[in-house]
Amino acid sequence: MTAVNAIAANGKTPLRADARRNRELIIASARELFALRGDKAHMGDIAERAGVGKGTLYRHFPDIEALFIEVTRARFEELCEIASRAEDIGDPVEAVQAALRTTLVAIEGDTGLQFAMMRCRDLHQGGIEEQKAAFEAIVIRIVKRAQTVGAVRSDLNFDDILMILTGIISTMYFRPSAADWERHLQLILAGNG
Repeated sequence: MTAVNAIAANGKTPLRADARRNRELIIASARELFALRGDKAHMGDIAERAGVGKGTLYRHFPDIEALFIEVTRARFEELCEIASRAEDIGDPVEAVQAALRTTLVAIEGDTGLQFAMMRCRDLHQGGIEEQKAAFEAIVIRIVKRAQTVGAVRSDLNFDDILMILTGIISTMYFRPSAADWERHLQLILAGNG
């Protein structure tokens, strides 16, 4: 349970155990429905899946955007953990490849996270910018290490990495049955070789 889950919507009062449990059920249900339906998930469906009333849902989250932000924040924290594991890889080339591949594996099949990544630059609410900045910092360190040994272009930056990720993610999102994102990633990683 994260600290966010233990605090009421007002940001100050700790939640009672039953309210905390309801919040966790709502977030878990929202994550599942956002993963399946992306921006087509509805509050009523989330409440039903969580086994709570709409009033309970709206006490915790005033609208679908607030709930989407909460779920996306947690998913970006997971992406930070994934990038951190890639950063621990000794070989700089393998670290870059692992950062890209494992990030995409985590995003595959999660329509909500795909949608969030494609509108990544627009997510300036609810603290997600902190998670995005943490993810960016880790990826930049991985890239800089690879640059120091001449393994990647010296002008490769985070915007380039984000463009690679969102380009591949868009094929997952818009053409899920036809997307062969792993082949696209292999082509990108191979470069001119």
